[in-house]
Amino acid sequence: VQLAESGGGLVQAGGSLRLSCAASGRTFSLYAMSWVRQAPGEGLEWVSSINLSSGSATYADSVKGRFTISRDNAKNTLYLQMSSLKPEDTAVYYCAKPRFWYSNWRRADYDYWGQGTQVTVSS
Repeated sequence: VQLAESGGGLVQAGGSLRLSCAASGRTFSLYAMSWVRQAPGEGLEWVSSINLSSGSATYADSVKGRFTISRDNAKNTLYLQMSSLKPEDTAVYYCAKPRFWYSNWRRADYDYWGQGTQVTVSS
């Protein structure tokens, strides 16, 4: 599976961005996908995950109510709509394939990662 993110950029606080992640290769093996971010000097932080069949989604508390994860299975594309952005949302955002559907996403493991896309939110 190959994953390629796009859509990052520079935005002012309060603004919006939509990230995309195009999947190719053995996409039939995908059943869930996630967004994970890494702020400067920080570790990886899970953001959101979605069940690709049901569309059921879950979010980190830090983004709940502001971010929306979605997918277009026909296009093998994952999205992250980000609104009401804050400077603390500044990070490299990765799409990743989780090994399982987790009850505690802070402990998730991932099989595949994209190259990441930079999101910078200015104050």
